[in-house]
Amino acid sequence: MGLTNEILKQKLTEKFGDQLTNWEEPYGMLTVSVPAEMNLKVMQHLYDDESLRFRFLTDLTGVHYPDRKGEELCVVYHLHNMSDNMRMRLKVYVPIDKPDVFTATNLYATANWMERETYDFFGINFVGHPNLTRILNVDEMDYFPMRKEYPMEDPTRRDKDDEMFGR
Repeated sequence: MGLTNEILKQKLTEKFGDQLTNWEEPYGMLTVSVPAEMNLKVMQHLYDDESLRFRFLTDLTGVHYPDRKGEELCVVYHLHNMSDNMRMRLKVYVPIDKPDVFTATNLYATANWMERETYDFFGINFVGHPNLTRILNVDEMDYFPMRKEYPMEDPTRRDKDDEMFGR
């Protein structure tokens, strides 16, 4: 019998108890929220456990939720168990005034550039990263462009015709 969402949830609950929250299965992919101080412990367990084998980091990105006080920023990890062809999602919420998450670069080499990109666009600090510097934006930038802190466009602009943009 292969690995299922139910078995995975049971094994993680046995190991970490009620520290893991917000269990969901959108589109069949098991999703769970992990406290920021435990992200590396949970991923290490998912990697090392021979019955789980989540040894490939498919994607890592950030999300900004400006209305969620105390958890404005979120790091989203997509992990893949290639043996059972199963994927799962981990979410780690952090406050915008202390956006610290432990780096996963020692566990997944692919995390290196993805963490740099997430830092570059969202300002999430990956503690222990070997070279956490901007990767796509200029070094002189003093803001993080993917945060929802700025208006989408200037409402005072008069140099464009809204009818040309379907408005």
